[in-house]
Amino acid sequence: MEFWNDIAVDKSYKILQELGKEFDFVLIGGWGIYFLTGALKSKDIDIIIDFKELTKLKIRLGIKKNDFLKKYESKVDGASIEIYVPYYSEFAIPPEEVLRNTIKIENFRIPRPEILLILKQQ
Repeated sequence: MEFWNDIAVDKSYKILQELGKEFDFVLIGGWGIYFLTGALKSKDIDIIIDFKELTKLKIRLGIKKNDFLKKYESKVDGASIEIYVPYYSEFAIPPEEVLRNTIKIENFRIPRPEILLILKQQ
């Protein structure tokens, strides 16, 4: 049984694929777990990105800064994109450390499994 409705998940996946062709990021959250385990897809997209890529993303998506939650946000066709950056966003493992500890699965960079597990528990 899928948690999110199929239309929202499919739309999110298509957006994720498009972003993956244009930008270099580390995929965290539900999609990161999905690519690692094959279980439970997501309707939103959570990424960690460096400032060079953030600048490109701002031009392409028109993102907003959320100072309270220490992240950037965007919406594309109803899909929420949460964007975290080094030295600003706060996690149990700093984003700059996550960016240095990744693996590649199906052309997406995700944190090493032990790091992703810690991030998901936060």
